[in-house]
Amino acid sequence: MLPEEIAKTIDHTLLRADATAVDVETLCREAARYHFAAVCIFPHYVPMAASLLKGTDVKTCTVISFPYGADTQRVKALAADDAIARGADEVDVVINISAFLSKEFGLVRDELTGVVHAARVRGGNLGRTVIVKAIIETCYLDDKLKLLACKICEQAGVDFVKTSTGVGPHGATIADVELLRDNLDAHIGVKASGGIRSAADLERMVGAGAVRVGTSAGATIMQESLV
Repeated sequence: MLPEEIAKTIDHTLLRADATAVDVETLCREAARYHFAAVCIFPHYVPMAASLLKGTDVKTCTVISFPYGADTQRVKALAADDAIARGADEVDVVINISAFLSKEFGLVRDELTGVVHAARVRGGNLGRTVIVKAIIETCYLDDKLKLLACKICEQAGVDFVKTSTGVGPHGATIADVELLRDNLDAHIGVKASGGIRSAADLERMVGAGAVRVGTSAGATIMQESLV
């Protein structure tokens, strides 16, 4: 892959509990320098990131109900609406993992549908197209449940299905990316996240079918690819 192609797969991510405003500023400046697809930061920093990235080709992405997805349906929709109103171009929402494992599949579908609706309405009112990515946290699911999660995400109308939060026991695997890609409608993208720290890692994920990669090592990956 060419360096510019690699850059446009990367969501430059900073979701550490100890991340500061200075760290977010550095993240945004690196993203602008390398022309990444997006930065992914906590909702608190959305206005700051949107301001720093204004006039660049980098989107502002934030997380909803991170990292366990345990907020209620109404709270998730409100959080998405608020994040978009404050400048988010993309939202990565964690499904209710506990509810999903408890076979409350209708609840999971309805909460995702609510987030998608909030994104479409608020984004439309602001004249923006807002991307919604559903994080299904594959490390907790067997293959049968992963396939069911794909179906629910399709029904809810999300734009991407994302493998992982990066907080669980492990992140993205080649097998999971391939499974998601093979079982989602073609218009739904796959985002791999968790444990991707090198250009070689990234290229393996893209080769398996990911079109976005969430990583905190974006600058390092670009330095490798430019050598």
